[in-house]
Amino acid sequence: MKKLLNVSNLNVNYGGVCAVINFSLNVYEGQIVSITGANGSGKSSTLNALSGIQKPSSGEIVFLGERITGFSAHRIVKRGLVQVPEGRHLFPNLSVRENLLTGNHCKGGLLLSKSIPENLLKIFPILSDRLDTNASSLSGGQAQMLALARGMMTNPILLLLDEPTLGLSPIMVKEVFNLFSILRDKGLTILVVEQNVRRTLEISDYAYVIESGMMVMEGKGTDLLNDSRLVKSFFGFENS
Repeated sequence: MKKLLNVSNLNVNYGGVCAVINFSLNVYEGQIVSITGANGSGKSSTLNALSGIQKPSSGEIVFLGERITGFSAHRIVKRGLVQVPEGRHLFPNLSVRENLLTGNHCKGGLLLSKSIPENLLKIFPILSDRLDTNASSLSGGQAQMLALARGMMTNPILLLLDEPTLGLSPIMVKEVFNLFSILRDKGLTILVVEQNVRRTLEISDYAYVIESGMMVMEGKGTDLLNDSRLVKSFFGFENS
């Protein structure tokens, strides 16, 4: 498999606080890779450093063979490394169509075209009959689908997802996780940060567990899910 992303000894500091400490990971083409752990463990800080939102204090980030450590967010997006942020960050007063088109703008495209790719609407049918309605009228699940679809508008090589199921109903959580598997089957590579540990590990080809900014466990998702140390010590649920 082709290695898309290599992160070595990543450190992220906020003032005097070390949010991420010597974190390393690899992401290979066609995989779903997850970073999981308790709230405040450094998951989102790691993702923000990879996407250029937060500048790393030290370490190396290599994407498609190019060292991108310290690159600005817009330079990283143009290379095909695209983050869908926690909280969605939609434009509530713009239509669904206009929100989607901003995805093109993020990668340097213009907003002159009003067309949305048909293949994208097939993946996100929940949006197809709402293109001309305001984003503010969407339910939480619909808004999350819009955020994901907007990220897909950039034709990403690697999609970074930060807490994509946060605040969603159980039904929508199931739909979102099913969508991840569909996208992987279509060839997309995904790196996801998510607190829904069981569901995340079930679909992860490889997973990293982070605690207090440090990686404490790694392995195949199903292997970690069956590791009694993980489920008892970190997440407090029993294997079923």
